[in-house]
Amino acid sequence: MPPAHEMNRESSLIPVSERPAEPRLAMHLRYFTLLRSNRDFRFLWMAQLVSELGDWFYSLAIYDLLLDMTGSGQAVSYAIIIQLLPWFFMTPVAGFLADRFPRRHLMIVADIVRGVVVLGLLLVRTTGEIWLVYALLGVEVIFASIFEPARSALLPNLTKPAELLPANALSSATWSFALTLGAALGGAVTALLGRDVAFVVNSVSFFASAVLLQRIRVAEHHAETSGRHPAHAPEHHSLRSVREGEEYLRQNPKILVVVLAKTGLGCVGGMLLLLAVFGERIFPITGQGALAMGLLYAACGAGAGIGPMIGDHLTRGIESRMWRSISISFFIMGASYLLFSRAPNLPLAALAVFVGHMGGSNIWVISTTLLQLNVSDRFRGRVFAVDFGLNMLVAAVSNYLVGVGLDHWGLSARELAAGLGGMLLIPALLWLPAQAKWGKELSDRVIE
Repeated sequence: MPPAHEMNRESSLIPVSERPAEPRLAMHLRYFTLLRSNRDFRFLWMAQLVSELGDWFYSLAIYDLLLDMTGSGQAVSYAIIIQLLPWFFMTPVAGFLADRFPRRHLMIVADIVRGVVVLGLLLVRTTGEIWLVYALLGVEVIFASIFEPARSALLPNLTKPAELLPANALSSATWSFALTLGAALGGAVTALLGRDVAFVVNSVSFFASAVLLQRIRVAEHHAETSGRHPAHAPEHHSLRSVREGEEYLRQNPKILVVVLAKTGLGCVGGMLLLLAVFGERIFPITGQGALAMGLLYAACGAGAGIGPMIGDHLTRGIESRMWRSISISFFIMGASYLLFSRAPNLPLAALAVFVGHMGGSNIWVISTTLLQLNVSDRFRGRVFAVDFGLNMLVAAVSNYLVGVGLDHWGLSARELAAGLGGMLLIPALLWLPAQAKWGKELSDRVIE
């Protein structure tokens, strides 16, 4: 285990400026500069774009399939839980792999396996085969839980410190674009051409992503460092890795608090199910629930793309403002979902979802950037595995409770949406003392 002084280096691991913010390019202009000047990040971004476009075709098709075959909101909640919960249980393994082996290679293997697995959904034809949907989802998510921490941990190796914030914001904007376009097209394709087409599109997108990742050239020194431990060490590598990661977080409470920001976001994870139910049962378009569902998910994506741009304009890269914007964003999300629960029609519901995801995306981008700036490369994979794992655990619980509430507790979708909005007040209030403690220490630090 490394000495305590090494683990305690939580601040300025990537240098930041300690001067007032100067005029800076708008975030969207920095996107273009980053893509034009950084070849390796460009390939990573292209891989994300094609893969996530396919993902939203695939997810909406699965939700539509389950609602069509079973008519049960809880059946969809089980699918969403399977898309979330394995992330938590995979946390020790994913973190160990991401800090032990080349992260780019892990991502390529994960893409290839997922491309093969999703084709298995073409075999589902009857209600008796629903179990296969859940089994294939589980395998796909296991490899996704390896892919994403590796990707987040790799990003600082591909970018300069000044590029981290726009790189994370662009990744969020890409997710939002893929959600907006993928959900809208996925809903239309599922309704008009059938679910099988959506599954094939998703499979092809994984293979295309693997080809793009293969073209990245990056030095991954963490893998060299992790291989220096003697083979006869008394503890197995994976166990030692987990213990080192736990010790690192215990000795760096600020890092742990930033990790818990995404855990708070998990409270609203049940909204994934509610959006499907609102689209299918409350706001169907000409009887086609998939179309309304696609539009609501598209509103999520559009809000997620705009949120980090507004957040960057208001915070100007000043870390104390970034900490403060997290609690403000939690309050905005809570209010938005309370309004969503009372929306009388689809346009107003979509508007509320749009604003809510503006806040959620801002929290995601800022917390990710703060971790990448402050966590040592050697521990970055394990920290991001915990970051994703806790978020997915809480989101899975949220979805389970929504599913049970719909099918067994007699609660309406509107009542459950209001409950989720109220739940967001908890992380919003808990963040205030953290913001007060560390925001003051960082009053002049600027990420440029």
